[in-house]
Amino acid sequence: MRGAKSAKWVAGAAIIALAATACGGGDDDSSDSASKEKGKPAGYVSVDVGEPQKPLIPADTNESLGSYVIQSLFTQLLEFDGDGNIVYTNAESVKSDDNKTWTVKLKPGWKFHDGTPVTAESYVKAWNWYANIKNNQQNAFWFEDIKGYADVHPEKGDPKAQEMSGLKAVDDTTFTIELDKPVPYFEYKLGYYTFAPLPEVFYKDTKAFGQAPVGNGPYVFEKWDHKKLIQVKANPDYQGPNKAKNKGILFKNYATVEAAYQDLISGNLDMIRQIGPKDLPKYKQDLGDRTVEEPYAAVQSLVPTFYSKTFKDIDPKVIQGLSMGIDRATITKTVLNGTREPATSFTPPGVAGNQKLDTDVFTFDPAKAKALIKEGGGVPDNKIWIQYNADGGHKEWVTAVCESIRNATGVDCVPDAKPDFQTDLEARDNDQVKSMYRGGWVADYPLNVNFMRELYGTTAEANNGRFSDKEVDAEFKKGDNAATLDEAIKDYQIAEKLVLEKMPAIPLWNYKINGGYSKSVDNVAIDFRGDYVMTDVTVK
Repeated sequence: MRGAKSAKWVAGAAIIALAATACGGGDDDSSDSASKEKGKPAGYVSVDVGEPQKPLIPADTNESLGSYVIQSLFTQLLEFDGDGNIVYTNAESVKSDDNKTWTVKLKPGWKFHDGTPVTAESYVKAWNWYANIKNNQQNAFWFEDIKGYADVHPEKGDPKAQEMSGLKAVDDTTFTIELDKPVPYFEYKLGYYTFAPLPEVFYKDTKAFGQAPVGNGPYVFEKWDHKKLIQVKANPDYQGPNKAKNKGILFKNYATVEAAYQDLISGNLDMIRQIGPKDLPKYKQDLGDRTVEEPYAAVQSLVPTFYSKTFKDIDPKVIQGLSMGIDRATITKTVLNGTREPATSFTPPGVAGNQKLDTDVFTFDPAKAKALIKEGGGVPDNKIWIQYNADGGHKEWVTAVCESIRNATGVDCVPDAKPDFQTDLEARDNDQVKSMYRGGWVADYPLNVNFMRELYGTTAEANNGRFSDKEVDAEFKKGDNAATLDEAIKDYQIAEKLVLEKMPAIPLWNYKINGGYSKSVDNVAIDFRGDYVMTDVTVK
């Protein structure tokens, strides 16, 4: 989501869902309820969402900023309610008798924002385009279960076909999906926005479309003032269950979370997704019952880059030792003001298959940390860097983690700030990270699979650390080919124990949203992924 919003890499905290898991309280003081925000049309709401990394195409968006906008403009076959259960949106039904061949029935009468119909072919053609290697979509990997994917997306060379043989449009509202092998959780994957359909206008000029997309979602694109704001208006003809209750959204870009918070306090912003460390001690006093504080399905981690001089051919014991050199309990309590829970696994609570691993790898123990690092052969040059985006409120905790590692293990640790999330992501995508980066991952669908296969599988697009292990891939495949969903979840729990031995990342803590909203809006709530349910927000 990336994501994940693959799922989404999380910028600071981390889509638009159908049911809320947590609501902020109302504010009795209505004397200052009118918005002071300049340039905001009447009835619109605003939220701090920075510049997307890529053009606004569903399969080329895999970070939390772009996903907020994509999810306002596009609706895929299904979504999840507040408990992570499937809710059909554009689909009438998704059925399979064998987990290999799936039949999708669409709700009739749906239209794109240009008035053209959403048909089975709108999905089949879009998925084939997304998967084709020549189109270079970041999320093409998500289609690899479908029969014929290897023909349109070979490991090397040009595609052998333009269409995946596993996709067939039966009629205007029915299509079938045949997979290479049974995948018991495949329906859950369809809740990820990268499976959204595309209108015919997309293929006439894909570059122009990415700057002014035509979707089928609850909002219609209006404008994109780069690095300032993206504006969308409510779609009056939308037929989905999540129809907008406001007139539109301004997604506003800020250089820092602190700047966004100041605008919130002064009435120039309606919602902030995450309070920065500097403001955490006072935000409850500032906002009163307009705070939003809830856990959600996301994990903060440190991701080694296995192509770097630091971690190439490293013994996993070294990474385990670095993990044990991090005092999670103290950092979450002090620097993060009690707003995070130390991680006990690679998956967060709230997803099926989450388990507390029986290990001390996540426990602060300087003596054992030093011993493991020494046993594993040490860190090359005895120095590591932690890359992070400076606009996400991470400086304080990254500095604290580095100090903890340095003091506990003797390994020098240096924070490596990039000016914004976009620059941070580009460095990851282009294999330019010095040694490790801050990884924040939020669920695309509520299964442990999403925090395993999409991050640590050799072919996973979000595997920016370039971790590759045949044993791990083989364990993932067992889960993919399990007979039932429950068996797949259990197989991935077994796989997670192997992941612990290999250490493709260092989980730090589970996320909570620590946000807030102004006196101008009401009905502010989050979904299980920590995103505001933008369609439900109302203007006072």
